[in-house]
Amino acid sequence: MTPPVFTIGHSTHDIDRFIALLRRHEIALVADVRSVPYSRMQPQFNREPLIKALEKWGIMYVFLGAELGARSSDKACYENGQVQYHRLAQTPAFHRGIERLQDESGRRKVALMCAEREPLECHRTVLVSRELQAAGLPVMHIHADGHLESHEEVIHRLMRLLNMPEGDLFRTQDDLIEEAYKKQGARIAYVDKFLAQEPEKAST
Repeated sequence: MTPPVFTIGHSTHDIDRFIALLRRHEIALVADVRSVPYSRMQPQFNREPLIKALEKWGIMYVFLGAELGARSSDKACYENGQVQYHRLAQTPAFHRGIERLQDESGRRKVALMCAEREPLECHRTVLVSRELQAAGLPVMHIHADGHLESHEEVIHRLMRLLNMPEGDLFRTQDDLIEEAYKKQGARIAYVDKFLAQEPEKAST
């Protein structure tokens, strides 16, 4: 059986609580997928102090925000100033990030880390986890109380939140899931205000 990749949001946890969640699920490597690995509101999760805290418990850290972050530096990934997840997922850098996770997950338990508490509010779920599953890696989301939710369960929860049907006479289940991803991506994807003011430059 292929081992799962986990995800977690640091949220407003203190560092001890965060590490306790990682240890509960025997996470050996934290893959930081924040575009910028710093937090003004939660400085305990700035990259340098986080690495030191993880090292005390033998947990490794790798920064993958350049490859898998939500704020792409590639203007071709934007439309009207907003990141388009399907475009970002096709970039060479993103593919390298997914390949790195595939490699690491075969060696040790990996958790993708971003900021948001709720998986559905974060690109780690709507973008990265989707592509991991497409690559054959199961994904489990660690919630703030420590319980696990599979990626399949998360997406079905999203469909309920969007009041989407579980079945449709004219669309397949895959079509409905695609629509759910698209709607949630449009709601949460990063918007560059400068590019939004000059949309014609975003596609050049």
